[in-house]
Amino acid sequence: MFKDSFLYTCANSGKALLKEIVERNIFSSITLIGRRQLTFEDKAYENLYTEAFQGHDVGYCCLGTTKAKAGAEGFVRVDHDYVLKSAELAKAGGCSHFHLESSKGADKTSSFLYLKTKGQVEAEIEDLFERFSIYRPAVLLVDREESRPAEWVAQKFLGAFSSVFPTMSIPITAVARAMVVNTLKDGEEKVEILENKILATT
Repeated sequence: MFKDSFLYTCANSGKALLKEIVERNIFSSITLIGRRQLTFEDKAYENLYTEAFQGHDVGYCCLGTTKAKAGAEGFVRVDHDYVLKSAELAKAGGCSHFHLESSKGADKTSSFLYLKTKGQVEAEIEDLFERFSIYRPAVLLVDREESRPAEWVAQKFLGAFSSVFPTMSIPITAVARAMVVNTLKDGEEKVEILENKILATT
C-alpha cells in the first residue's frame, strides 16, 4: 500500500531522488524543504518549519555539506543539528518512516569528524520512528552546482573504475532508486542500514 504524502529535505542528491519519486507517481503530495532556510536559532523560523513538517507519512533527508565548504562548526550544524531537527519535526508532524542518506563508514566512535558526525546523528534518530532507513553510499557520482575540484577528480577516477571496484563509488541515481524501491517494501526491522553494495544492486 503506497503512502499518500511525503516530506523531503533536499541537497544536491535530492534532485535525483525527487525525479525518481515523481516518475513513479507514488505519492499524492510532495513538500520540499531546503537546507538554506533551516535557521532554527530564530523562534519564528521554527514555527514556520513545524507547520511545513506536518501531515507526512514518509520523510526523506538528504542534507549534507563538507568541512571544506562550511568549516568544522558549519559542517556539524548542517549534518548533525539540521538533520536531527528535521527528524524531530517530522516525527512531531506524524511521519512514521524516515529515510536518511548518510555515508559509508559512518561510526559515532570514529576519530574522523565526518564519519563520527554521520554516525552520531544516525544513533540519535534511531528511536524516533516506527521505521528508520539509513543509506550509506560511498563516493557519490553526481554533477554538483558548486565547484569542488578535488571531488571532481575523484569522481572521474572512481567513475572509470566503478565496474571493477563497485564499493568505492556509486551513481546518485542508483541511491535514489534504492531509496524509492525500499520505500515500497514492507520493513522487517525498525532500523535498517543499507550499505553501498546493497544500494548498487537494488
